[in-house]
Amino acid sequence: MTTKTKTLTHKQLVSKMLKNPAVKAEVEQLNRAEFAILDEILTARKEAGLSQAQIAKRMGTQAPAIARLESSLATGKHSPSLSTLRKYAAALGKRVELHLV
Repeated sequence: MTTKTKTLTHKQLVSKMLKNPAVKAEVEQLNRAEFAILDEILTARKEAGLSQAQIAKRMGTQAPAIARLESSLATGKHSPSLSTLRKYAAALGKRVELHLV
């Protein structure tokens, strides 16, 4: 006798996993952390009165890279490296602090 296993797509697997309250709570916590970082960098950029192009120039990159960085934090599809966040902060005259709680 053979047992057939149903192959799930990524989207189906994620949907199935998010039905577990513990998994859903963890995902929500991670999303809140990423959105907090996004809020901080956008607020800092606005307070500094700098455009994405100006930040990019200070970081030695192009404006589309900054747009991708900011949108990746908004969508949660990519987490920037600590090094990238440090460069972004330095372009604003700030520094990154990391705290474990």
